[in-house]
Amino acid sequence: MLPVSTLVATGAMLGGIGGAAMFMPIFLIVFPLLGPEFAIAGPVAAIGVALLTEAFGFSSGLIGYLRRHLIDFKIAKSLIIIAVPSAIVGSFLSQYADPDMLKIMYGALMLILTYIMLRRPSTKEKEKITKDTLAGKFEHIGHERTITDNEANSFKYHLCHPGKGKAFTGIGGFITGLMSVGIGEIVTPQLVKQCKMPVSVAAATSVFVIILTVAAASGTHIYSLISEGGVDAVPWHLVLYTVPGVIIGGQIGSRLQGKFSAEKMEKVFAGLFGVIGIAMISIVFL
Repeated sequence: MLPVSTLVATGAMLGGIGGAAMFMPIFLIVFPLLGPEFAIAGPVAAIGVALLTEAFGFSSGLIGYLRRHLIDFKIAKSLIIIAVPSAIVGSFLSQYADPDMLKIMYGALMLILTYIMLRRPSTKEKEKITKDTLAGKFEHIGHERTITDNEANSFKYHLCHPGKGKAFTGIGGFITGLMSVGIGEIVTPQLVKQCKMPVSVAAATSVFVIILTVAAASGTHIYSLISEGGVDAVPWHLVLYTVPGVIIGGQIGSRLQGKFSAEKMEKVFAGLFGVIGIAMISIVFL
């Protein structure tokens, strides 16, 4: 899991998505195939470990983005106050959900994300986006935002109205607490596609939002596991290897940000999510 976790965290940093999206299928599909001694006790335990691991991985990446001064803290704050409480609520509710239903919902979510990431706007939608941009509809209170990184590169952009975005952020936070994935996959596309934020700034800002959301959700899950089954209910022997891996991967991913085509990365993750979605639903019925 050490090299696997490093690879997962590197990809998550580059795409600005939650690493738990890739850890969950490893824990719930691959581990049982390796033998009964590798199996994790149910989706809830897998969610808790995936979120805990992701929290450490994004902490590592966050340090890299802080050094590069790429985070828009003002925008991040407006999203965090919605995402964190929603994630805690989702975490509590996941304890009462049927394990197979969680797997089906997770698989369906992966397929929906695949469609969203692969879908391209029609000609009419492109024309509308162009008209809205020229009309200033993407501006936030009419002010232009500017972020300057540690290499003196300036990123200028306007933000769209935050109302709908905050609603989606709340949903993403809730789903993250419930199924370990959602906040990164919602926040990053929202900032890039709808609000026209540069990919590097969007990924960095998303990481800051994700880490606080995931920390709240993982803390809730770990607390619930320990309350019900004691300290041994948490597979610490697994965390012992996944955490160092994601810390290393977080640093690698943040340093590589901007060196790969955002469109290609999106297609890679879309294909991966599609496979994960089909596999997760299949294990329930097969």
